[in-house]
Amino acid sequence: MLSVLVEFSMFPTSSDGREGGASVSKSVSKIIDAIDKSGVPYQLTPMGTVIEAPSMREALDVIALAYEQVSDCERVYSSLKFDIRHNTENRLKTKIDSVEKVLGRAVSH
Repeated sequence: MLSVLVEFSMFPTSSDGREGGASVSKSVSKIIDAIDKSGVPYQLTPMGTVIEAPSMREALDVIALAYEQVSDCERVYSSLKFDIRHNTENRLKTKIDSVEKVLGRAVSH
């Protein structure tokens, strides 16, 4: 059993006529919709998205799927962080649970 957590952000940096001003929410929404439909567990945050996949291949496939949603843009910015761990699962929840256990209280997430 393998758990691959990937925290990433991805958005166009070039104007393609779809976004107004500094907002990238339309493009990000397309990415989130594709991830949601993929069935992979994920958590949207204000600064990015965290996905959990059972293999590196599946994690990279989700990243490729995300890129496909903005591939018509002239330039795309992306930042990725990986946390790969054997013999565990459901880490989107259990990592937070672990911190809450140590604190003895719920935290905002």
